[in-house]
Amino acid sequence: MSAAFFKAWEATVRRSQGFAKKRANSIFIPMSVAHVDDEDDYTCTGEVYFAERVFSNGDFYTGQWSDSLPHGQGKYLWNDGCMYVGEWHRGKMMGKGRFSWPSGATYEGDFKSGYMDGRGIYTGFHGDTYRGGWVMNLKHGQGTKSYSNGDYYEGDWRRGLQEGQGRYQWKNGNHYIGQWKSGIINGNGSLIWASGNRYDGSWEDGLPKGNGTFRWSNGSFYVGAWSNDPDERSGTYYPAGASSSPGNVEWDPQEVYSVDLIDCKISQGEKIYMYPSQKTLNCPTPDGEMPQKQSVHRRSQNGESKPRRKSIDGSFINTAEKSSSWDSHNYDSVVKNIISRKDATLDDIHLQKSFSRHHHPLKLPKEVKRQGETISKGHKNYDLMLNLQLGIRHSVGRPAPAINFDLKASAFDPKEKVWTRFPPEGSKHTPPHQSIEFKWKDYCPLVFRTLRSLFKVDAADYMISICGNEALRELSSPGKSGSFFYLTNDDKYMIKTVKKAEVKVLLRMLPAYYNHVRLFENTLVTKFYGLHCVKLIGTAQKKVRFVIMGNLFCTEYQIHRRFDLKGSSHGRTTDKPASEIDPTTTLKDLDLNYIFRLQRFWFQEFLRQVDKDCDFLEQERIMDYSLLVGLHFREASCMNQATEGGEKDENLVTPRLSRVDDSDRPFDPTQWASIRLGINMPARAELTVRKTDCEAQLVGEPTGECYDVILFFGIIDILQDYDISKKLEHAYKSFQYDPTSISAVDPKQYSKRFRDFIFKVFAEDV
Repeated sequence: MSAAFFKAWEATVRRSQGFAKKRANSIFIPMSVAHVDDEDDYTCTGEVYFAERVFSNGDFYTGQWSDSLPHGQGKYLWNDGCMYVGEWHRGKMMGKGRFSWPSGATYEGDFKSGYMDGRGIYTGFHGDTYRGGWVMNLKHGQGTKSYSNGDYYEGDWRRGLQEGQGRYQWKNGNHYIGQWKSGIINGNGSLIWASGNRYDGSWEDGLPKGNGTFRWSNGSFYVGAWSNDPDERSGTYYPAGASSSPGNVEWDPQEVYSVDLIDCKISQGEKIYMYPSQKTLNCPTPDGEMPQKQSVHRRSQNGESKPRRKSIDGSFINTAEKSSSWDSHNYDSVVKNIISRKDATLDDIHLQKSFSRHHHPLKLPKEVKRQGETISKGHKNYDLMLNLQLGIRHSVGRPAPAINFDLKASAFDPKEKVWTRFPPEGSKHTPPHQSIEFKWKDYCPLVFRTLRSLFKVDAADYMISICGNEALRELSSPGKSGSFFYLTNDDKYMIKTVKKAEVKVLLRMLPAYYNHVRLFENTLVTKFYGLHCVKLIGTAQKKVRFVIMGNLFCTEYQIHRRFDLKGSSHGRTTDKPASEIDPTTTLKDLDLNYIFRLQRFWFQEFLRQVDKDCDFLEQERIMDYSLLVGLHFREASCMNQATEGGEKDENLVTPRLSRVDDSDRPFDPTQWASIRLGINMPARAELTVRKTDCEAQLVGEPTGECYDVILFFGIIDILQDYDISKKLEHAYKSFQYDPTSISAVDPKQYSKRFRDFIFKVFAEDV
């Protein structure tokens, strides 16, 4: 490149930067992702050659080039001063490279589809330096960070924050070794001051909480229960040389909180306001036009790439027409595209019939109606609702000692229950009410109170949700078990009536359940918040037992599709006709027509947690559970949906399709704080079809057609053990059906079949 050419480019960049400085907004505003036109196919089929490009907006590229895209080694300079030098693949930063910001910050290491992903070194503009693992622009795995203020951290990272085991060294010589959670000291660990004093014990939210010991350098120490709340503290001071008997000196542990910990603040470090994956290339298409819109491409086995637009369940839309319908021939287009291939097999002949059977057209409304009927005065269960609310208010509002997660065995005793009588006129401990007289029973109240604290449920919010001014909602019909379900008005909690046998199962497994959810924060098993019983006084003497659980689908997102998955095939289809299926319909295994693709680290965590949860359920002899999955299709957009009368139905929408390159999917790393395993998880749902009419094929063949979705999932119905009734059901049905296809099987066999199926339905997004 000539000197004159380079000077001209430099002048263009300077003009662009000068204009950017005059704007009120920062230059680090995320840039939108460019799309390609429907007719364009960006596969690299041409030769790779050296090229230099200066674009109209001031961007500049020099390096290897193929099919109008950077491909190979090259350097790209944006007009705001950002620069990338390294390996490219089809216009994406891929492989080894170095990205620099105009502020002076740099990242050097591995890239994947434009993201900082792998091993790399980030040096901030103030001097912060991180060396270690990255996943999708966030620090993840083992890594070390040197802060500009002199602090240093070495240990585990997760989603951009310290989590796991780690060591933090302050500039003043103090250091902490132990457990972390979400960037905060949390769990068991030791903080050693430069003076020689140290604290060993439990931490919560960056402060000593729970059992711990504070030792002075002179040998004296204090042992007890720690808390920032003086009312929850208790302990004993032992002077030096008197470890066996306490001393008479009174020492206030508040000194640790108000004095010793003042100089032990965790540095937040620098933030990255613009990620490499958010930078847009200004590359033109082969025709010289700038990118406009991205189509969805489905690549057949013969190498042809065919852009398609389609409806939510796979029906392709004829873009030449002004409107489209939901007729069955649209669904068949997926099938015809596959079986028309030259390499189609005889099994493919059954595909169209199978697809029509298992593939239900979905009319996706803009707004999903709330489930359930509000229980108002005159409803047959109105008195029961009042009794429930009165009982919960009494249980939760009752004074209790400070929470201690180390529960004694006596707390789990099935006989550990509290009966309270609620006469209409009120009593010493209960308020007057307008319902009939009843008795209220609390099962293992201390355990469930501790579980609510473990699950971060605020007592006041819990009471307001269930016992506030708003009535509960009863779902339209009971489940197969005969249980009724009630939802709180804010959708946070679900109340389910249970049988006496289920109560016995929960009480039996409660110690193991408590230990499991305490050990595995990301467990997918149902979260139980309370177990109660209402006994009506009078001639009926009716008892109603119920359990309070977390509602898996409590979210601001609309749930457009929901599946109940067990891994069995007998009877595992919805009994509704296709025309009646809506977003509130719970579909089953043989209705499933998607594979859910998770990002690598989420997929690995999913595998680990499902294994742990299934091991727990198998050990407790539990079977017949299922994975409840809810899908929200991201950024649904209005489509020209025609009715029979030819008018457009503006109440229907179709979701956005996933682009041909996974990295093109917009993803805001700042949203990761709200993402947990099974909650608010971004993923791709790939459409599948079954090639045969045989029920044995639970998971269909992937079609390559993907949707961007938000997933919610969890393991539900975990109160059925393999009792005599289930054993008889297994023996009876085994004579009529394939024994492997029925739900009632031994817990060990059930666990294996469940895992095998779920691990096919969920896959890594590669």
